[in-house]
Amino acid sequence: MTAALLCWAFVAFASNPAHAFTISSAAHSPQHRPQHIARTKLHATMGQGIAVNPLLADVKLSKTIEVFATVKEMEAEGIDVTSLCVGEPDFPPPRAVLDATIQAVEGGETRYTAVTGTAQLRAAIAEDLRGRKGLDYKDTEILVSNGAKQSVYQGVLAFCGPGDEVLIPAPFWPSYPEMVALTGAKPVIVPTTIEDGFLVDPAKLEGYINDNTKLMIFCNPSNPTGAVHSKSLQEGIAEVMKRHPQIAILSDEIYERLVYNDENPHVSFASIEGMYDRTMTVNGFSKAYAMTGMRLGYMAAPAKLLKPCVTIQSQLTSCAGSLSQAGGLAALTKVTETEMESNVKIMKEKRDYVVKRLSNISGLKYFVPDGAFYILPDVSAWFGGDDTEFCLALLKEKALALVPGSSFGADGTVRLSYATSIEELTVAMDKLEAFMEEKR
Repeated sequence: MTAALLCWAFVAFASNPAHAFTISSAAHSPQHRPQHIARTKLHATMGQGIAVNPLLADVKLSKTIEVFATVKEMEAEGIDVTSLCVGEPDFPPPRAVLDATIQAVEGGETRYTAVTGTAQLRAAIAEDLRGRKGLDYKDTEILVSNGAKQSVYQGVLAFCGPGDEVLIPAPFWPSYPEMVALTGAKPVIVPTTIEDGFLVDPAKLEGYINDNTKLMIFCNPSNPTGAVHSKSLQEGIAEVMKRHPQIAILSDEIYERLVYNDENPHVSFASIEGMYDRTMTVNGFSKAYAMTGMRLGYMAAPAKLLKPCVTIQSQLTSCAGSLSQAGGLAALTKVTETEMESNVKIMKEKRDYVVKRLSNISGLKYFVPDGAFYILPDVSAWFGGDDTEFCLALLKEKALALVPGSSFGADGTVRLSYATSIEELTVAMDKLEAFMEEKR
């Protein structure tokens, strides 16, 4: 099996085990290329008589797999591919985080901690939320997990099941609807538009709610758009929620440290009047502190919401890694605001550079993001609006990898991550501009 197909098989398994088992016996043959496998029925089996969990029937195979498989094939052929796909900072974790992790290794902090995390880290998280976000949580209302992704899934699983519906504003992080599907609940997509800055309209939100609605997943700042909902807009959303007391809110705020507009600072949804008691606030250390591989996130919520999530985690993974927790504690207690602000300034400069380059492309529509490190331009005027074909052609002709927007519920767009060096961004934007001019 080629390295590219091995890579593809791994991604397929992570997205949908049913497909991975199907390809394992015949991955060498041409008819088992990704586009063929994507059509394989989800009731495939691991072996004779062994059936896959029917919950997987509602979990979709990511549309990015074919793009990523092509990247690996090109790299295997020695082609240097420029990629703006990765959602992680290009800078290393702060020195204080690395030092604390090393000290934890040498000091023997390598054993299990409490399921909810070390007392020191939970206290530091509570203090950080109190000081920066105006949220008053007890240490016992913090659950430290193996990344914010685990925190999100546990929040969905704790409160949703068959017959329930979950509101997900689009564009969305691709894992949200699939997490909902894995609980047996139904994802209900709430569209937004580039003309409205990809912001949720409270008046339109009301129309997607019924008696079965149990949860809203609210990503602010947004992946993939970088949109930041203002306090006043969140207050409008809160007014809608007040009319539907059965709905809990899972507020994913993993990008809240990366905001570039002083006139539109990030405000936590739980701080909005009347929302504290029904909001699960999720955050982590991957984006702001570049600790992506250390897998450390957390949920902060009132005890009645947190306790079911603690129960789930106790049976799934137990505690987060002790060494990562030591690094997280240092991030909150030893990394200075000056260092954090420097990283934000650098990221804003990268955003501004990409926006300037996009402005040179005639006919291209885009929204200037206030946060995160993504931009989602509208390329529907190219390739008949087929964003996957756009990305594949761009990759094959210019060796530039972008993520199709359809993966995020935004057909006809592509996602660019500017969390890389200016030098890499320059090469990437040169390629993109040339390609789009050629294909006009």
